Amino acid sequence: MTEVLFYHLTESKLEDALPPLVDKSVGRGWRVAIQVKETARRDALDAHLWTFREDSFLPHGTDEAEFAEDQPVLLTASAGNANAATVRFVVDGAEPPSVDTYDRIVFMFDGYDQEQLEAARAEWKRLKSEGHSLTYWQQTPQGRWEKKA
Repeated sequence: MTEVLFYHLTESKLEDALPPLVDKSVGRGWRVAIQVKETARRDALDAHLWTFREDSFLPHGTDEAEFAEDQPVLLTASAGNANAATVRFVVDGAEPPSVDTYDRIVFMFDGYDQEQLEAARAEWKRLKSEGHSLTYWQQTPQGRWEKKA
């Protein structure tokens, strides 16, 4: 069964919180897809992932680039799974694909963005009613993740 996690951003921006989680996933040998709502956001995250930390390299590409299927981390604005990812991050309130096609799906949402907050709540209710096991994480004032449910 798919592991479903909700990450509630309250202390940092997605640009700060997402890369370490993706880096950990890649370190475990997982293929990752990051789904955003719009192509402009995909392209901005693409640029950010090249420079988010001086001492780290996070290999990635976008779904519009050549060899998208070979990327260990693929940024996309669609529900497709071009790189055969087993872990999917759904951010910015993007419309998620079928949860059951992944080993792990992570919903990351900005707690100060009402639209993202409502979308995350709706997903939680829908997935809970379908019988999925869900985990909810919220940031502490120090920016660490604390399991709340």
